[in-house]
Amino acid sequence: QVQLVESGGGLVEAGGSLRLSCAASGSVFSFLDMGWYRQAPGKERELVAAITRGGSTSYADFVKGRFTISRDNTKKAVYLQMNSLKPEDTAVYYCKAKLIAIRPPVDYWGQGTQVTVSS
Repeated sequence: QVQLVESGGGLVEAGGSLRLSCAASGSVFSFLDMGWYRQAPGKERELVAAITRGGSTSYADFVKGRFTISRDNTKKAVYLQMNSLKPEDTAVYYCKAKLIAIRPPVDYWGQGTQVTVSS
């Protein structure tokens, strides 16, 4: 049982920064692989960044060098630091958790937080 709540979205000018947070409920956070996805109007949801329970990170090509994903197992939270934002980054950003300690694995999704980048 995992519930995810995102926060930190908003309106920012191109070149600016935002820090998204995802707070998780429950006591299994350290057993979760985490990720940030985004979905723009009329577009498919796409992976932005991911971090494993062991701390290994990966990024989509379009955010490499600009975004950083991190996690704090004590606070049961995952973060996405977004720098040098571009208008094409405008989307609803979703936090995802995957419980990989069981089979089949179980995915959990947050409700999303809006990020809007103006020109």
